[in-house]
Amino acid sequence: MKHLAINNGGVLQKQAETDTLRQTTQIQPSVQLLTISEEEAGQRIDNFLLRICKGVPKSHIYRVLRSGEVRVNKGRIDQLYRLQIGDVVRVPPIRMAEKQENHVPGAEFVILFEDSHLLIIDKPAGVAVHGGSGISYGVIEQLRASRPDAKFLELVHRLDRETSGVLLLAKKRSALVNLHEQMRDGVTDKRYLTLVHGDWKNARQHVKLPLHKYNTADGERRVRVQADGMPSHTVFSLKKKYAEFALLEAELKTGRTHQIRVHLSSSGFAIAGDDKYGDFSLNRALLKPAPGRGIFKRMFLHAHQITFIHPETNEPMTINAALPSEYEKFLTSLL
Repeated sequence: MKHLAINNGGVLQKQAETDTLRQTTQIQPSVQLLTISEEEAGQRIDNFLLRICKGVPKSHIYRVLRSGEVRVNKGRIDQLYRLQIGDVVRVPPIRMAEKQENHVPGAEFVILFEDSHLLIIDKPAGVAVHGGSGISYGVIEQLRASRPDAKFLELVHRLDRETSGVLLLAKKRSALVNLHEQMRDGVTDKRYLTLVHGDWKNARQHVKLPLHKYNTADGERRVRVQADGMPSHTVFSLKKKYAEFALLEAELKTGRTHQIRVHLSSSGFAIAGDDKYGDFSLNRALLKPAPGRGIFKRMFLHAHQITFIHPETNEPMTINAALPSEYEKFLTSLL
């Protein structure tokens, strides 16, 4: 198993956005003529411009498109035009904010698989997959910083910040589109391991509860079961029973936000350490040792396996990530 090392090891820290920028200046680039590569083909011209013109407001990008200053193969196009391999895009001079960012903290990510199309890592718990909502940067920003020569690197899917395990990234746009199609068509098979509190009875149990996303008063994203919510389906299989807990494998049939967490909490089984939908008195108790169990300080939810078709070879692939050592240690304490 390989490791991807990023300079100056450290941990991801939560910061205000104002701490990420030290200075903003204005620059005036000249006309650019850009030839579209295989990795860039297939995306809309507006999304392409938003990516290459960092710091430029969306409103200005669309204004330039409407004015006809952006040309493809010397002809005018609209914002819905999809780029093709070999297209020559004329990008006019655009005033862009040049942002000098603080150094991204280093990290190490275990590489589970890598080739010219895919990068698959074992994401540790406590690390966001991308910046936003008060988090200055995440896995994707750190990987891009460590691979400045990479022409393309995008998240195929996401994991919650406190969820560990298998995370797919695409190194080609064609791979990203292919894997998204597989996910929409139900070809991919994602499995998680989770520890719940309570007397779980069934060897295999289907949970089909519609889920609705909403924001709390302080702007935090949450999910609840609601009759008019999005159809959601999880299959839970019992792996091992303990005195007060049960280790389950969760198989996602749909991929809704916080799906496993809400399906379990709504069924009367809190995930150990879940600080949003769990049993808060249990979480406090887990911070102290007790007869028959050890200490546990985070949410027990781990993306341990994914199966998909390789976008280039068309061969089926199954990638696994072992349980983190602190999870294994806690399970051992329950025996």
